[in-house]
Amino acid sequence: MSRNNFTVSVIIPCYNERKNIFEVVNRILAADMAGADKEIIIVDDGSTDGTRDILKNDIAHLVSRVIFHETNSGKGAAIRTGIKYASGDAVIIQDADLEYNPQNIGRVIEPLMNGEAEVCYGSRFLEQGTKGYFMNRLANKFLTAFSNLFTGLKCTDMETCYKAFTRKIISSITIQEDRFGFEPEITAKISQQLYLLGGGA
Repeated sequence: MSRNNFTVSVIIPCYNERKNIFEVVNRILAADMAGADKEIIIVDDGSTDGTRDILKNDIAHLVSRVIFHETNSGKGAAIRTGIKYASGDAVIIQDADLEYNPQNIGRVIEPLMNGEAEVCYGSRFLEQGTKGYFMNRLANKFLTAFSNLFTGLKCTDMETCYKAFTRKIISSITIQEDRFGFEPEITAKISQQLYLLGGGA
């Protein structure tokens, strides 16, 4: 895949993020994504705290598309909707709660831009000094190890928000889980798809 005119679709699933959504969008707009063009797609998953008004009145003109779910259906459902509207060469997920810094997106999509990978996961645990609640980290490590056992992958952070895919790959699978079960589901299905395409596990 050529780096020329490369576009990354950044999907932001959003639920009751009135305090954060404007800052998240501004950080994405300011981020250098390894020179890629940006397509920002926000999927509001039935927010009830005023987020929808902010999206309509203050943010819609800054991004490529805003889609509204009438009821809260879950993060998996929001991502499924975002993928349907994505038109970039690559697709990456950005949570709206400011846990992840959009400046890191360029590092995650660069292997896709260089044609070195079809999928790239970020990791919160590879660099020293990563902070977080001990029990959350422990649970994540267990779930990641369990996922690796079944997929044959060597992920260090299966539940990371930063999952980047070529649009061809992500469009070839169907996400069925509506809520947070989509994390292991998408990892397993991507692993299977890459194996069928001859990329191994």
